[in-house]
Amino acid sequence: MEALVAFAAALLALRLAGLLAGRWREGRQPHLLAWSAGLAAYALGAAAIAGGAAAGWNDALFRAYYLFGGLLTAALLGAGSLLAVGAGAAAPVALLYVGLAVGVALGVPLESTITGTSIPEAQDHLAFFPARAIAIAGNAAGSLALVGVALAGMRRRPRGNALLLAGFLVAAAGSALAGLGAAETAAFVAVGAILLYGGTISRS
Repeated sequence: MEALVAFAAALLALRLAGLLAGRWREGRQPHLLAWSAGLAAYALGAAAIAGGAAAGWNDALFRAYYLFGGLLTAALLGAGSLLAVGAGAAAPVALLYVGLAVGVALGVPLESTITGTSIPEAQDHLAFFPARAIAIAGNAAGSLALVGVALAGMRRRPRGNALLLAGFLVAAAGSALAGLGAAETAAFVAVGAILLYGGTISRS
């Protein structure tokens, strides 16, 4: 049951990412592409949770979960927020960060083998530097960008920015409470994806 809930959440987030990608193809607005990539990363992180719940966690699933959920989601969503307000320099910085994140997720050795069906804790399997330090930096920068832009634009677009903030808070809560289990985390993923999508559409 937990795997089904997580898989459903992944499909929902991926569908919403696809809808944003469709809007990007119509207008070629770079912030929509970044937001679509952020939601796609969110979906793939949820898919890794579904795989771990269904068949047990292994090293490859953990690396996918850490890359998409731990390293990329917040950074890409934050980059999208900056691009939405005309900060074009966010695009090359985001591309550089994505390349670094992929290299770290694939190349950094794990300190222990990943097993079991519970969502693994990064601190139990990854050294602080570089893997966890880069994740903290990327998440902090992306979160500050998303929250800062949303708060600054609250008067002009209150509904869209409120949805973005709510989606971010729900997603962050899901990550913080990952120890509760796959189904509980997936529920946060689903609700967070809906709120984030609603916020991006309202602000685009």
